[in-house]
Amino acid sequence: MLKELSPKAEQLRQELLKFMDDFVYPAEQTVKEYKETASDRWTIPPIIEELKQKAKAQGLWNLFLDHPEYGAGLSNYEYSHLCEIMGRSLIAPEIFNCNAPDTGNMEVFVKYGTDEQKKQWLEPLLNGEIRSCFSMTEPDVASSDATNIQSSIVRDGDEYVINARKWWTTGAMDPRCSIAIVMGKTDPDAEKHKQQSMILVPFDTPGVKIVRPLTVFGYDDAPQGHAEVHYDNVRVPVSNMLLGEGRGFEIAQGRLGPGRIHHCMRAIGAAERALELLCRRAESRVAFGSTLAEKDVIKEIIAESRLEIEQVRLLTLNAAHKIDEHGAKAARKEIAMIKIATPRVSINVIDRAMQVFGGAGLTEDFPLAEHYANARTLRLVDGPDQVHLRDVGRLELREQLKANEARQ
Repeated sequence: MLKELSPKAEQLRQELLKFMDDFVYPAEQTVKEYKETASDRWTIPPIIEELKQKAKAQGLWNLFLDHPEYGAGLSNYEYSHLCEIMGRSLIAPEIFNCNAPDTGNMEVFVKYGTDEQKKQWLEPLLNGEIRSCFSMTEPDVASSDATNIQSSIVRDGDEYVINARKWWTTGAMDPRCSIAIVMGKTDPDAEKHKQQSMILVPFDTPGVKIVRPLTVFGYDDAPQGHAEVHYDNVRVPVSNMLLGEGRGFEIAQGRLGPGRIHHCMRAIGAAERALELLCRRAESRVAFGSTLAEKDVIKEIIAESRLEIEQVRLLTLNAAHKIDEHGAKAARKEIAMIKIATPRVSINVIDRAMQVFGGAGLTEDFPLAEHYANARTLRLVDGPDQVHLRDVGRLELREQLKANEARQ
């Protein structure tokens, strides 16, 4: 059964809906025009910073953090409803300071950072003054198995020396990116899940080199972007280690649980907007003597889309509730399930909308193509479908066998 939202969460939801209508959707065209005419695409559209200040003034800020001191103090279940609304626009999450990878990085600082690390990095991130990135994936190994990661983090006196080739480091192209969380090996001889560590690397440290931006189906996602980044004999103080050597996987699990909820709810928001656009288009276009909306085939794809959206929303809200009640570890199967199912549904619904739009759906005149590219990446972000399918199958089999033993 779905829980009712608390009065606080419901009020924030209503305020967020109004803010999106009043400011965010109208700003999409402004941002698009800025990117098309700016001499440097890797600069920040002024409208984004203006809307960030408006959102902050209205209390629509850091909504993702359940920590009452740093964020709105909402549960994962409550924030999920707000996250879906933000997912309807690709520019929205940053406006409310709820944009990945900053959200995950801020959660890392809250949970695992020292007082000094929080003062230096968490506070400006919470204020929206800087941006951050997360460097884990590597071009030379299958990073779906994080134990393959070969980046080296070696202690040398009061410093660590980092050598790494990373890519798909989201946010690295942003001129405001000031800090990277880098995952690498501190002890290759330790047990399998104790070899990796996470360390903080200020982005202006000598040896940090942005090799190239990466595109997704031709989209560069400027000004945030995704980059291949090399860390060549980068030296940072010992105090930059997060939590301690060999704790990288522990941090990763704490970071990824809520983050996967966020990704999925935003994908549901994108699907909802696509369905809304589909219905409007179908009502306004005439072909072969009647509107598209009058044709049975269109009604069928609308129905299929509604069915699929409702299913994955319930799955995702259930996973969020289980995290709230029992923690991310106990919700591992539910998290893996939504990570598989939700991007698939989002892609399906957006694709149907593109079909109804015809050639227009493939252009940048409408948001569908960019949302499609974003949704497709989610089948790889935080692990490909195949890894999560393996986990769901393994966990389901374990539960079934355990239940069978209890009956005997």
